[in-house]
Amino acid sequence: MNSKNYSHIEETIYSEKLANGLTVLLLPKKEMAKTYGLFTTNYGSIDQTFVPIGEKNKVTVPEGVAHFLEHKLFEKEDRDVFADFGKQGASPNAYTSFTKTAYLFSATDHIEKNVLTLIDFVQDPYFSEQSVEKEKGIIAQEIKMYDDQPDWQAFMGTIKSMFKKHPVNIDIAGTVESIHSITKDDLYMCYNTFYHPENMTLFLAGNFEAGKMMSLIKENQESKQFAKMDDILREFPDEPEHVAKKETHLNMPVSIPKCTVGIKESVRELFGKDYLHKDLLQSMLLSHYFSKSGTFYQELYEQNLIDDSFYFETNLEKNFGYTLIGSNSAEPEKFAAKVKEQLLSTNRIQLTEEEFERMKKKKIGQLLRQMNSLEFIANQYTQYHMLDIDFFEVIPAIQKLSLEDATQFLRQWITEERIAVCTISAK
Repeated sequence: MNSKNYSHIEETIYSEKLANGLTVLLLPKKEMAKTYGLFTTNYGSIDQTFVPIGEKNKVTVPEGVAHFLEHKLFEKEDRDVFADFGKQGASPNAYTSFTKTAYLFSATDHIEKNVLTLIDFVQDPYFSEQSVEKEKGIIAQEIKMYDDQPDWQAFMGTIKSMFKKHPVNIDIAGTVESIHSITKDDLYMCYNTFYHPENMTLFLAGNFEAGKMMSLIKENQESKQFAKMDDILREFPDEPEHVAKKETHLNMPVSIPKCTVGIKESVRELFGKDYLHKDLLQSMLLSHYFSKSGTFYQELYEQNLIDDSFYFETNLEKNFGYTLIGSNSAEPEKFAAKVKEQLLSTNRIQLTEEEFERMKKKKIGQLLRQMNSLEFIANQYTQYHMLDIDFFEVIPAIQKLSLEDATQFLRQWITEERIAVCTISAK
């Protein structure tokens, strides 16, 4: 077992890559009452075309399989895993994103039992034709529910406007039509390919002893057999730099229109330092120009172009990225025009050293506050680990950024061909 101490945040991570390929990361925090466990596979909704393990030819599975798998793993032949966690005083959950699927629990007692329950249920799939058919109706209802949510439709409408071919433009849950074509064999094929320990990470943070916990996990894994794992061959279509559609208009029963401006941030693979450099700068600059303490926000508010629903977010993944800026707005066209004008002006703005140092301190302060959460640490550490980045080295990386780095980034950050607008108006 390896250990690494981070003196700048007074944390120590214990890690080991087990014989079967599973990466285990432990963060003991004796001062915490609870423990949080996160078991993640590097497999999300965008992984639709790939070469299955043990085969030579690629396949394309129906949209929504990753999410379907997440649902089905909790259901066993004789029980529901939620009940197992409940008896042990734990709160379990799971989620599927574009790039990963994660299973989790939090608990203050029976920690070792809950850790074993988490590992065992994920590594013991049970799919029957009857249970798969039953699940289709449940997920179809979930999809229809999201169809009626304006915020989700604004999000997906903007994503679809930006990305022409990349599967990020497909709803994570799939469509009612696609999930009805999913079979038991599809689930086992995707499970056997993507749920191999070599493609997974187990992160535990909280009140436990690292050596004892690592021994428990190793013993559990040594009792199981896994086929040899080769690199997973995934395929993605070539995606153009420009947006698929500059403007999208949707009609829904909303009391006030919604407008979202999207920036197509990236369409190529980024890892390590290249990824971190872009990820940090675009999030810091977005906050600088659009935070509620800034002059641009005040201008929008005073002109009644936004309300308290105003938000901005940026998400950079391994082979795509996007930024969203949105709000309810009685004048969505004017809101969009103002935001686009502000975005396109950034390549002409000259930041000062003082401004950039303030941006760095703000980002570091936000991270330090968020690190009080075990959930935040586990999810962020795992996300960065899959991109070959040590999350606990992010703060030193921020400190090393220079004004020249930010200036060069600004000069090429935004172009009009990479901006899309989605508006939802009342029916």
